[in-house]
Amino acid sequence: MTEPNQPQGALLVGSVNYDDAETTMRAAAEILGPLLKRIPDGEPGKRFHWIMFQPDVLGQADGIERVGEHPIPLRMLDARPLRVADGVDPATIVFPSLGYADAAIESYAVFTRLRNEGVIASGTRFQVSLPTPLAVVGAFFPADQRAAIEPVYRRAMYRELDAILDAVPHDDLAIQWDNAVEFNIIENVERPGALPMSSWWGDDVWAGLTSRSIEQVERVPADVEVGFHLCYGDVAEKHFIEPTDAANLVRFANEVVDAASRRVDWIHLPVPIERDDDAYYAPLDDLRIGDTELYLGLVHREDGDEGAERRIAVARRHVDAFGVATECGIGRAPAGTTEGILRTHAEVAATW
Repeated sequence: MTEPNQPQGALLVGSVNYDDAETTMRAAAEILGPLLKRIPDGEPGKRFHWIMFQPDVLGQADGIERVGEHPIPLRMLDARPLRVADGVDPATIVFPSLGYADAAIESYAVFTRLRNEGVIASGTRFQVSLPTPLAVVGAFFPADQRAAIEPVYRRAMYRELDAILDAVPHDDLAIQWDNAVEFNIIENVERPGALPMSSWWGDDVWAGLTSRSIEQVERVPADVEVGFHLCYGDVAEKHFIEPTDAANLVRFANEVVDAASRRVDWIHLPVPIERDDDAYYAPLDDLRIGDTELYLGLVHREDGDEGAERRIAVARRHVDAFGVATECGIGRAPAGTTEGILRTHAEVAATW
């Protein structure tokens, strides 16, 4: 039996730096085994950099243009942003399949085969990570077009979700909503002198962000697990803004869990590598998420077991029980480091 304050289990946030879903799932099952309630496919191929493949998808739609004359290469992707063409009513735009459902259905077939072979333990769920619609719209469309194009993209994302729900048995499935752009907006609004990434829904930024997340929770049926990865970004293993402490993360988690009409099964909060001080973790004293699982993203490639254990020791002074994770996905980690990162999870977590 674990001690009351001992970390419990692990969460793989989403992306994993392997070339295919089978390698990810086999490695996760072998190294982490009973520490994992859920296994993702690692988001291989064009999904390696979170939402950066979406402009190539959305740019195929009639009425959408790429911004800039020349492609911005990102491995196999063109990272140029998007805009609604002049004279086009955004409501008439029809986005193609976004790619999330197709990838999930393909990877679930691998998951079930590995489970049938005994590689993946019975009872483990297949985890699918989806970006919030706000993230894609906020990242790739100009500010004056976001209000009109967001509902169009939201409908397209919900079609992807519905296709996943139709294809994967509900008792095998876990959906994770990835919230990152939301915290760019929150932090810039709250920091004096910061350049704001303005909201497009009015003055109450918090209400606009949390209401969207509550809707996303409630789009997932009660017999499917649902969770949140809260994030401050991961470009070259750096946040877009370094949080002062966990206060905004805690507030977001509390508001969403309190208002949702169904259970939120897990919440993941990032922990910057240099934060082993009580000031960062102190807001966790006010975390009110009931029996929702909490995962702290305090595993870092650069300092391994020693660094994670140091941060765990401080976190334990502020929260009773939690699992461990990285602060963001590890799909962009340096080649050859992935197994070590997974083994750090295993070393510093405890069985459920």
